[in-house]
Parts: sequence; structure tokens; C-alpha cells
Amino acid sequence: MKSTSLTAVALIALSGIEGFVTPSSHCHRLRHGVRDMSLSASVEVESQQYALLFDCDGVIIETEELHRLAYNAAFNEFNLKIENEPVEWTVAYYDILQNTVGGGKNKMFFHFRNTTKAFPTFEDGKPAPTTPEEEQDLVDRLQARKTNLYKELIAEKAKARPGVLELMDEALANENIRVGVCSASTKEAVTKVLDVTLGEERRKKLDVCILGDDVSKLKPDPLIYTTAAERLNIDPSRCVVVEDSVVGLKAAKGAGMRCIITYTTSTENEDFYSLGCDAKVPELGSKGVTLDMVFGPMKANGLDAEILVGVKD
Repeated sequence: MKSTSLTAVALIALSGIEGFVTPSSHCHRLRHGVRDMSLSASVEVESQQYALLFDCDGVIIETEELHRLAYNAAFNEFNLKIENEPVEWTVAYYDILQNTVGGGKNKMFFHFRNTTKAFPTFEDGKPAPTTPEEEQDLVDRLQARKTNLYKELIAEKAKARPGVLELMDEALANENIRVGVCSASTKEAVTKVLDVTLGEERRKKLDVCILGDDVSKLKPDPLIYTTAAERLNIDPSRCVVVEDSVVGLKAAKGAGMRCIITYTTSTENEDFYSLGCDAKVPELGSKGVTLDMVFGPMKANGLDAEILVGVKD
């Protein structure tokens, strides 16, 4: 009884230490348990830790085409028109958007303010919004409907990209590696993706899960990744991010982290290395990427060591 009481007290004390991850939300967990009750031992363990952070769309699952289809379906339902022409995003144009702008609402604002330079009429001829408040209201409504349509598509078509779950499971089983998901998409949309592709049990093992609703600035701003490092109490130089786009790469490097790109058909022609990418592969599975290929060189030869030696493009 005495031992149980002391453990409970120790857990309460540790939960007050900045960066200690407690199971206070569905995306946080106490995976590693209490390694040592002394603060000095806890700090020593933290100093030896690393973090592996995954983007969601395009990394865990190749979702960009599903996003595009959901946007176009929402545009059609709202009967969006500019100069009497329906609003529709082509594959080529959406490739540009996803490599330029982070976040769905931001993509719509970019399209209407920078590409078409006009907001659409909607719902059978309602005039285009003329104030920032009206513009925001329309974009909010479109995004809400798009999210629901996207969730329906995910339920039908979602499948993890090759090698992602294997690498994630290897990291989850390693006491010195913290694991997280950092996505600019909305919590409602990403939670559905993670439940379908990762499964609820694996999702609940994540040490951190930061989504677009949780930060004030979206990728390419580094805030989502600096926030993850702060919550995990791990130096950014010990974090490796897995991304698929230029927007995500800029966010990771802006946060001072290493970045592996698993490119897709819509991002394969980007010059990732010129922007600071540490390694790029078409898929984690096709190249047989393991945890040791990622963190082994960093542990043996320093935090700036070359990673994915012999398998990266």
C-alpha cells in the first residue's frame, strides 16, 4: 500500500515538470512509464532521447487526391461560380496549392484572393461576399462541409503508405524514441484518418499529436514542430520529421529539425535537397527504412550525421 501511494505521489510531481507528457488527451500517453523517481535521473534520460514526428496527409496516407475531390464536391454543393464558371480545382493546380499553402482554409483564401482575385457567388446566385467577415463565413462553411465529405472518402479508401506503420511501431517500441503526428489539417479530419489507418490502439500510444486547430500559424511556419519539441521537452536537433511536401519541409527545417521526405506523384519533381532536405525516398517501405537507418548515424556520429545512408535518392 505504501509503495502504491509513493508511486502516485511521484507521478503527480512529475506531471508538473515542463515537457512531461501525461495522458491528459486522446493524443498523449505515458508510454515510457516512470523510469526513475529522482529528478536528476529523469533529466539524464530525457537528454538521451530523440523524437520521430510524422506529417499525416501524404506521409501516413496519400490523401491529397481525396482532399481535392472533397473540395470540389463541396464547391459543387455550394454551387460556387466566378463569372458564371464553376469553381473546380484540377490535379495540376492542387499540386501547386499543396506545395505553396498550408491548411485548407488558407488554400481557399489563396485561391480566391490571389488566383481568381474574386470570391464566388454561391447557393443558387447569392452574391459573392464583400466583407472580410462574409468571406470568412463562406470559407468556414465550405471547410466544414469539405471535412465531412473527406471523412466519408477516408472511410472508403484509406490505406497507410508502405512502411509507415512498420517504422512507427519500431519507434513506439523503443524507450528512447518519442513518436508524434504533426498535421496542419483539422482535428476532426486527422483523427478520422488516424483511427482508420493507425487504429485506435496505436493512435493512443502517440506521445504527442498536434493538429491545425492547436496552433495559430500553419506550415510552412515552424510553430507546429517547435510546439511538439517543447511539449516533448526534446531539443529540436534531436527530432526527425517525415514529410512529403515543400511546405512541410520548410516547417521542419525552420524548427531546426532533420527532415526525411517521402515524396508522392504530386511532389516528386520538387528540388527538396536544395531546400535543406536530409534524405528523400519514394516510400519508406520500398526502401526498407528502419529506425537504425534514421537514428543510428546520429547516435554514433553526432546529430548532423548523414542519415538513410545507401537507401536515399
